[in-house]
Order: sequence, then structure tokens, then C-alpha cells
Amino acid sequence: MGQLVDRDDEHLRLLRIGYYIQAGMVAFFSLFALLYVFLGAVFFSGVIPANQRGAFEPRQFGLIFAGIGVALFAIGVAFALLSWLTAQYLRDRRHWTFCIVIACLTCLQFPWGTALGVLTILVLSRPEVKALFEPAHP
Repeated sequence: MGQLVDRDDEHLRLLRIGYYIQAGMVAFFSLFALLYVFLGAVFFSGVIPANQRGAFEPRQFGLIFAGIGVALFAIGVAFALLSWLTAQYLRDRRHWTFCIVIACLTCLQFPWGTALGVLTILVLSRPEVKALFEPAHP
């Protein structure tokens, strides 16, 4: 039984490192959404002259770009925070359901997230690991 506990602890440690790496990568790549915000600000400021046909006002176009950028940035930062929290919960052996839900959402990020999510689901579905997440009864 001691070997199983050591194996489970090692797998949880590796998953925790994977979620820290994913949180950093998602936070970094969400910064690229700020390029949309910058481009939207350029269009909104009126630096680019309006089209003579009047099909689309540059100010409206700028608001659309900035809105998309802010939304993508907020989603990226939120998912980075959720990944970081998952790593913390794996370390503390708490919130098993939260970790499973985030692992399922992580599967949507191909290819790194898919591998991390599937491995997390496989490890957390073991009865020995699930027992580690249950509170100790006095």
C-alpha cells in the first residue's frame, strides 16, 4: 500500500506542476488579446480616416475590436486563475469536484490541455486518490 501512496503523491505532484505551467502559458498568451484592444483604440481615436462610402465608421469598428480584445483577455486571465487554483487544490488535496471540472475544461485546449486534462481525470478517478481528498474524520 505504501508504494501506491507514493505513486499517487508523485502523480498529483506532476499534475500540480502541469497546472502551474498551464496557468503561466494561458496568462502569457492572453496578453496577445491586448493587441486587439490597442488596435481598437487606434481605430476609435480617428487616426485612420473614415471611408468615403460610409460603410463602417472607424469608431464603431474600434469599439468592436476593443470589446473583443477585452473579452478574450478576461477569459484568458480567468482560465489562468482557475488553472492556478486547481494546482493549489491538488497540493492541498481539497475540492476534488472542482479539480475534475477544471480538468474537463482543460481538455478543450489542444494539445497540451487535452493531455493534462485526460491525465488529471485518470489520476483523480482512482479510489486511492479520491480517498486522499476526503476530509479526515476524528
